[in-house]
Amino acid sequence: MPLKTGKITLTAALAGAGTLLAAISASAQTTSPTLEAVRERGELACGVIGSSFGFSLPDSQGVMQGMDADSCRAVAAAALGDANAVRWVPLVPAQRLTALQTGEVDVLFAQLTWTMSRETDSGVQMTSTNYFDGTGFLVPTALGVSSATELDGANVCSIQGPGEVTARDYFTSQGMEFTPVLFAEGEELRAAFLAGRCDVYMIDQSALISFRASLGDNAGNFTVLPEIISAEPLSGAVRKGDPLWFDIARYAHIAQVNAENLGITSENVDSFADDASPAIRRFLGMDGTLGQSLGLEPSWAHDIIAQVGNYGEMWERHFGQTGADRGANRLAGDGGLQYPYPMR
Repeated sequence: MPLKTGKITLTAALAGAGTLLAAISASAQTTSPTLEAVRERGELACGVIGSSFGFSLPDSQGVMQGMDADSCRAVAAAALGDANAVRWVPLVPAQRLTALQTGEVDVLFAQLTWTMSRETDSGVQMTSTNYFDGTGFLVPTALGVSSATELDGANVCSIQGPGEVTARDYFTSQGMEFTPVLFAEGEELRAAFLAGRCDVYMIDQSALISFRASLGDNAGNFTVLPEIISAEPLSGAVRKGDPLWFDIARYAHIAQVNAENLGITSENVDSFADDASPAIRRFLGMDGTLGQSLGLEPSWAHDIIAQVGNYGEMWERHFGQTGADRGANRLAGDGGLQYPYPMR
């Protein structure tokens, strides 16, 4: 009998604990200190590199352009209903994690590679890969090389830190010597490369393709070598400890991928107002509670697509003119890695 009583007591205790945990979970899912702070100030503080063609670089009118810039705008559209309510915080690579950790920025889209050590050691959480990339090589065409395996003895310009490690790993594995020429930021690195201080510019291949394209008539003086020597999934990041904000930043990207998969663009999004498809009605906030589950307005995904566009639009806007192959950044249905995770 005592055992039975104990069992009943334990069952009741577990049931009570379950109720409490459910209440805590429900509360946690609808409250975000970061979202509240963003709404109170009326703008999103977004950390970007700010000097990288194709990712974040002011145009002739001073408007920040690029994949990372548009990813920031997508989060702002979701959180505030206004994709332009962004305060840009330009950062050199060495400043990125610190700016996020200290609260200087609310979210980071700064060509940050998703690595285990960054998530486990830095108090930050990667949200989603907005560009699948890999480390590549750019050389003067006059150097006369067609493969990275011919770079023995080269002076190699790269960003200090991870870039140096990747270079050392590659050259060591190939049995080649090299001299690292390290820089804290990309603008300084590019200037040094153009000035002839190094034989090789080594960084994410997307950055090399974009940089070469930005040279206009002089682009032919430089060659992007075919090798990609590392996996560099470039991701947004937020601080750990605010799970709802993490969800918002993650699903802003997922919404853009889903929109492309559904054929919804910035040009036609409003034409779906009377669509009978349950998936589209949920996605655009006409039915269901997807917005409520994120603490957002029902129209949050509509606002992203109407103001920023779907993922494919974003990619074409910033990389289509470079002649780059979309590759792994195609939708999964087209052989790429951008997967439209179910929104239901």
